[in-house]
Amino acid sequence: MAAGGMNTSTLMQYDPHHCLLSSSGYARILFAFVAFYFMPTSPLVASTFYLLSGLLDAFDGHAARALNQGTKFGAMLDMLTDRCATMCLLVNLSLLYPSYTLLFQLSMSLDIASHWLHLHSSILKGSDSHKTIDLSGNPVLRLYYTSRPVLFLMCAGNELFYCMLYLLYFTEGPAVALGPLGAVGIFRLIFWVSCPISLVKSGISLLHLVTASCNMAALDCAERAKKK
Repeated sequence: MAAGGMNTSTLMQYDPHHCLLSSSGYARILFAFVAFYFMPTSPLVASTFYLLSGLLDAFDGHAARALNQGTKFGAMLDMLTDRCATMCLLVNLSLLYPSYTLLFQLSMSLDIASHWLHLHSSILKGSDSHKTIDLSGNPVLRLYYTSRPVLFLMCAGNELFYCMLYLLYFTEGPAVALGPLGAVGIFRLIFWVSCPISLVKSGISLLHLVTASCNMAALDCAERAKKK
């Protein structure tokens, strides 16, 4: 029993360090930093930790929902970790493929702008998370955020595309026999498979940006109407 009649279990309930993030969430951040450190020198190590960090994202979110341990801080940190990890990889890609720097810069700008504006508009509309949307809204975004398989496919495909592009600068990877098509490196194969998924994901990000902009404009109009 703690001072003031509050027992240890109650203290744990209100301990912010206990509630902020699960162990897999912390591990994900650690893995991301390990990936950042090795990106300039050890592509296989860097890509392994990068993809493990992304995989833990899916696991951590599923566990939080299953155990009813989701927090606003966790949701915010989840999005920030996603954005920071992708940005760091794209910075490295800009160094490896300088002729495509503008495309990487546009991708980074679209990713940051769309998610930030979408999150901000969601909070102003009273949502707990950027993944909680009005079901009467855009049908594409509704499918994207309400179907876990679709969300996982889009996010995983996008990360695999950039990660394979990074690896292809150094190696094609082990060869895979494709029958009459001959052999192709596993990294290049995954790259081409994930390419259309990444393009669709970019389209969804653009849709995010447009929809969130419309939501913000609607909120502005509603506030002005109240003042009249």
